[in-house]
Amino acid sequence: MFDQRQTFNFPFPPSGGNQGFPGFPGGGGSDQGFPSFPPPEQSGGGTNQGPPGPPPSFEPSLAAQGPSTLAVDPGAIQGCLFRFTYIWLRGRQSFWFFPIFVGRRSISGWRWIGYRWVYFGVDLNRIQSFQCY
Repeated sequence: MFDQRQTFNFPFPPSGGNQGFPGFPGGGGSDQGFPSFPPPEQSGGGTNQGPPGPPPSFEPSLAAQGPSTLAVDPGAIQGCLFRFTYIWLRGRQSFWFFPIFVGRRSISGWRWIGYRWVYFGVDLNRIQSFQCY
């Protein structure tokens, strides 16, 4: 049963300070509990069009990846920046990805949706495994 006196603490920025959501104009940084994904034109990629072509035509096998950890380390996936990378998320979803930014807790870049690239970001703890090419 819901108690009307119950207080909810949401990690929103305090009023009077930097308003909005992190990663968006006027928003705070990832220190406030939200992942911060810089827009493509600010992330060092130099383009907001995505990679010049489609990813490789094959899909790697997760079985070849070995044991997974609880969270992907930012330093480990840093080497995949600006390279075609295959990502396996927890829950069996997988896709080609072209990372252009790695933060302490998140990664952003271009995700292949079968016929074009779309800008995408995800928390590192949702990634089960990855492979760079």
